[in-house]
Amino acid sequence: MLPSKLADHPGRIRLEPVAGEVTVTMGGVGIARTTNAIRLHEGDYPPVLYVPRADADMSVLMATDHSTYCPFKGAASYFSVQADSAGKDGTNAVWSYEDPFEELAGIKDHLAFYTDRVDVRED
Repeated sequence: MLPSKLADHPGRIRLEPVAGEVTVTMGGVGIARTTNAIRLHEGDYPPVLYVPRADADMSVLMATDHSTYCPFKGAASYFSVQADSAGKDGTNAVWSYEDPFEELAGIKDHLAFYTDRVDVRED
């Protein structure tokens, strides 16, 4: 694993548990439901919810070849939502850090979602 530069991050990254239930849907199709979500805060960016894969319906997600790299979290892989999109584009709408840097190991085996493509609700 490459060394993390998290200490150099200008706005710090921190994780916190989410109180309550998080549901993720697209076009009325359930993608995930959990009471074990994590909220990631990163600098001035809006917080991102990460949902355990164990609480997601992976049958509606299809792995893609798309990937990105964050110098603070590592390499991200992507999934497209295979559901009735109700006019939304599910292409690469979900990402995951398969092997995040040690400081952010809490997001391993979790999924994050573009909220302009899927509906993420906190109760």
